[in-house]
Amino acid sequence: MANSEQNPQESPHGHAGGQPSPLSNARWLMIGFAFLATVINYLDRQTLSVVAPLLSQKFQMSSETYGLILAAFMFAYTVMNGVSGPLLDRLGTRLGYALCVAWWSTAAVLHGLARGPWSLGLFRFLLGMGEAGNWPAAVKVVAEWFPAGERSLASGIFNSGAAIGAIAAPPLVVAVVHYAGWQAAFVAVGLTGYMWVLAWWLIYDTPAHVRREVQAPPAPPWRLLRTRFLASLTLSKIFLDPVWYFYIFWFPKYLSSVHGLSMASIGKTGWIPFVTADLGNLVGGWLAGVLIRGGLSVSAARKTIVTLSAVLMTAAIPAAFSTTVTHAILLVSLATFGYTSYNANALAFPADVFPRNMVGSIWGLASLGAGVGGMLFSWLSGRVIDAYGYTPVFVGCGIMPLIAAAIVLCFLGPLRPLPEFHGAPPGNDATGTGHNPKGKS
Repeated sequence: MANSEQNPQESPHGHAGGQPSPLSNARWLMIGFAFLATVINYLDRQTLSVVAPLLSQKFQMSSETYGLILAAFMFAYTVMNGVSGPLLDRLGTRLGYALCVAWWSTAAVLHGLARGPWSLGLFRFLLGMGEAGNWPAAVKVVAEWFPAGERSLASGIFNSGAAIGAIAAPPLVVAVVHYAGWQAAFVAVGLTGYMWVLAWWLIYDTPAHVRREVQAPPAPPWRLLRTRFLASLTLSKIFLDPVWYFYIFWFPKYLSSVHGLSMASIGKTGWIPFVTADLGNLVGGWLAGVLIRGGLSVSAARKTIVTLSAVLMTAAIPAAFSTTVTHAILLVSLATFGYTSYNANALAFPADVFPRNMVGSIWGLASLGAGVGGMLFSWLSGRVIDAYGYTPVFVGCGIMPLIAAAIVLCFLGPLRPLPEFHGAPPGNDATGTGHNPKGKS
C-alpha cells in the first residue's frame, strides 16, 4: 500500500512529469496572502457569533431565528460555492480572489446598518455569497505555487487563518463593542478587507512555471461532477464541515446559555478551541509531509491523517455531558484540532488529482456539500437546542466526522492524476472514477 498509490505523473517534491518544480521563496509570501484573507474572512463571519447574545436581546431573536439567519448565510454560501470555483478558474487567481474579498468586505460593513432579524439575515446572505470564494481561490494559490509534498502544509498554513480569525474575534470584537458599539465592530473588520485587496492587486502574479505550462481549458462543472472523486468528496463534506460551523457560530452562545458566561468572560475564554484548531492545521499538514518523505504514498499519507483526525473529533461526545466549562472547552479544543488536521489534508486532494486550472472548480463544487450540510445543520441545531438543549447536537458533532472519513476511505479512490483531465488517453480511467488500473489502492 505504501507505494501503490503514488501519483505516476507527479512526485511528492515536483510537478506533473516528476520533474522538480521551479520553487521560489515567493511562494511563502503568496500563501501568506491567502492566510491573511482567511483571517479576515473569519473575523467577518465570527463577529456575529460574538455579538449574538447582545443582538438576540436587542432584536428579540430566539435560537431558531438565529439559526435561520445562519442558514441564510449558508444558503448563499452553498449556491456560490458552485459558482465561485469555476468562475475563479476562468478569471484567474489574481482577479478572482480580489473580487471575492472586495464583495464580502462590503457585505461585512453593511451589517452595521442592520435594524432587525430580516435586515441582518439579508446582509448575512450577501456575506455568504462573497466568502464562498476564499477557499477555491486559496486552493488555487497552493496548486500554483507548491509541489505535492508541501501542499498539505501550505493548505494548513492558509487554513490556519480561520482559527486565527476565530481566536482574534472575541477579544477584538468585545473591545470594539465596549468602546464604539456593535455597529462599529462590523465596519472595522470589513474595512480590513479593502486593505488586503489593494496589497494583493499590487503584488500577486502567477508563477512563471505555471504561465509556461500548456493546459487544456477547464472542464465544465457537469463533467467534473460525474467523477467518483468529486461526488465522494462532496458527500463527505456534508458530514464534516457542519461540525466546524457549529463550533464557529454556536460555541460563544453555548458558553453563555449553558455555562452562564458573560460577554467579557467569552472574550477571555472563547478563543481557546481555535488555538488548538490553529495547531491542528499545522500539525496535520506537517505530518502528511513527514509520511510522504518517509516513503508512504501521497494518497496513503493524506488518508491516514484524515482517519486519525476524525477519531479526535469524537471528543465532542463527552463534551456534551461536561458539567464544568473547563472540561467542555478542553474537549471541544481537541475536536477542533482534529477538524483542522483533517481539512489541511482534504484541501490538498484536488491538486493531487486534477490540473491546476481546475482545482478551484473542484473545491468550489465539493463545497456545495459543505453548504448544504451547514445550512440544514444550522437550522436543525436551532430547533433541537430550543427543544432539547445542546447535548444531542454535540453528540452529532462527534459522529458525523467518522461518516465523512469512511466516505473518503471507501469511495474517494486513490489520490493520483486522472489521465482524462491531464491530456493523456483515458485508458482504464475513462469513467473518471479515479481507480488504479491495476486495482491497487
